[in-house]
Amino acid sequence: MNDQNEMNGNMHFLGLVSALASSAMQQMGKVANPATGKIERDMDAAKTSIDMLEMLKQKTQGNLTAQESGMLMALLSNLQLNYVDELNRGPAPAEKGPEEKKIII
Repeated sequence: MNDQNEMNGNMHFLGLVSALASSAMQQMGKVANPATGKIERDMDAAKTSIDMLEMLKQKTQGNLTAQESGMLMALLSNLQLNYVDELNRGPAPAEKGPEEKKIII
C-alpha cells in the first residue's frame, strides 16, 4: 500500500472509531443527541457500541499503527469507565433537557 492510501486508511479507521465512541457517549446520555438536542439514554445500545469497538480492537490486533492502537485503547477505557458510572446511577430519569452530564476522563 502506498503512503497516500495508508494515510487515508488511517484517517478512515480513526474516523470510524471516533464515530462509534461518540455514539456510545450519546447513548449513555453523556452528551445530547445532536438531532434533537435532548439527553437520551439507551444503555443496551451503548453496550453494543462499546462491544463493537472491543471487537475492532481484537480483529485488528497487530495491524494497527501506534497512533491507531493508542487511540482505540484510550477511547475504550474512557467509554468503559463512563459506562460503569452510568450503570451505578441506576435507571434513567424521565426525559432530560439539553444539559450535558459529567464525563469521566
